[in-house]
Amino acid sequence: MPPFHFFTEITVRFAETDAGGIAHHSAYLIWFEVARVAYLAEYAGGYQKLREQGIESPVVEASVRYLSPARFDEKLRVYVRISDLRGARFRCQYMVERDGERLAEGSSLHALVDSRTFRPARMPAWLNEAIKQAESKGRTR
Repeated sequence: MPPFHFFTEITVRFAETDAGGIAHHSAYLIWFEVARVAYLAEYAGGYQKLREQGIESPVVEASVRYLSPARFDEKLRVYVRISDLRGARFRCQYMVERDGERLAEGSSLHALVDSRTFRPARMPAWLNEAIKQAESKGRTR
């Protein structure tokens, strides 16, 4: 499996936890999105650049595998990488860690669609190239 080259840090907010202070399972999907948007901002000019060109990238599939709980006020790293660049779709893979301990892993599959018609749209060459460059860097920031 290729390495992760990008991560963002989050702190588990009280609103993301249950009565026992454990992060709710749905919070992980939000954290994945935070990391994905940060990745695109770092390497591809941001999600807004896609939108300005009339392209949206809705999630068409998502999965999470929970390994160990996260708790209120913990500092976490959410890693993301993008793979499977194919025509009008791409996949993001994620890993959530606390002090080097893997808490969860998951993925999301995204379609690229025209923002007016929601019909499939091919990945712009600039985005494809930006992702390929980001994934070949061989570094973790």
